Amino acid sequence: MSSRIEQIIDELEEYIESCKPKFMSNSEIIVNKDEIDDLIRELRMKTPDEIKRYQKIISNKEAILNDAREKAEKLINEATIHTNELISEHEIMQQAYAQANEVVTMASQQAQEILDKATIEANELRMQAAGYTEDRLAELENIILSAIQASTSNYENLLGSLGQYRDLIHSNRQALHPAEEEFEDLSLDDAGNSGPNVIQ
Repeated sequence: MSSRIEQIIDELEEYIESCKPKFMSNSEIIVNKDEIDDLIRELRMKTPDEIKRYQKIISNKEAILNDAREKAEKLINEATIHTNELISEHEIMQQAYAQANEVVTMASQQAQEILDKATIEANELRMQAAGYTEDRLAELENIILSAIQASTSNYENLLGSLGQYRDLIHSNRQALHPAEEEFEDLSLDDAGNSGPNVIQ
């Protein structure tokens, strides 16, 4: 928005342009003294106010600029401090990460060593258990084989004894009926002899 001084200057220019030229002159014009005086008077009156207003604006602008500079410097200082803190924290974090990685590496190595040792011990125990089981199974197999052999021998002896007992019993039974056997033998002889006699 234009100031009043600028408006008065515009009005002066318009007024001069509207004035009639002086007779027989290209550079002189005829003006109304009262109108020109009024415009110049107002211009004089407005100029100090405008100057003060501009000075105030300039002062305010300087104050605003100074305040902005102070705020900018404050922000820069805070940002610098924060950046330094972040750098320090970053270094601390890097150290912490390095230590954590070292701890993890050591723990992994120890865990692997423990696992390897446990695997070796487990394999040894498994081999020992397999050997012990093999020995016990061999002993059991020998015991069973011996039992089978002893049972077979005893069974054969039992069969032999039973056969002898059977023969003895059969002999005893035959001894109980000697007459019947002799009669049967005689009957067979008579039948054999009588046959031819009957035929004759």
